Amino acid sequence: MSGDVLEIGFGTGLNLAYYPNSVKKITTVDVNPGMRSLAQKRIQASAIAVDHRVLNSEHLPMPDHSFDSVVSTWTLCSIANVEQALKEIYRVLKPGGQFFFVEHGLSNDPKIQVWQNRLTPIQKVIADGCHLNRNIRQLIENQFDSVRIEQFYADNFPKIVGYLSKGVAIKKAHSQ
Repeated sequence: MSGDVLEIGFGTGLNLAYYPNSVKKITTVDVNPGMRSLAQKRIQASAIAVDHRVLNSEHLPMPDHSFDSVVSTWTLCSIANVEQALKEIYRVLKPGGQFFFVEHGLSNDPKIQVWQNRLTPIQKVIADGCHLNRNIRQLIENQFDSVRIEQFYADNFPKIVGYLSKGVAIKKAHSQ
């Protein structure tokens, strides 16, 4: 990861410690205005300059082709119009840009899927719109030209919340 970076769903700034030294500044968006104060300690402790904006990711005000990299961790589950957010991520990425993600979602096991579908209405209420049953692979593959993805169950988590998708999606280098 390098260049101009956008992080979707910045939250408490937990990811700051994991950025490579080559990243000197990031632009972040989070729909929750209270998250900035929760992230402040991590922002102050980081060498990375943070341009934090209170926005939802379905309507990004940045111009087309603004970022070399976009990052999302445990965010796509709770975005109301996730397809529109992924279109926006694609739009603001430069040609050849990369979307790095770690997300939880719909299991590949039909027995787990039954419970994810049953519990999602409750989960959405108690966990700020979180959907247990979003097919992350399909959503990202529908938007991006090239996707490298690894899917697995997280250790020490119930399977209904612990099916993870980790990967990188790449925008075509010659996109307009």
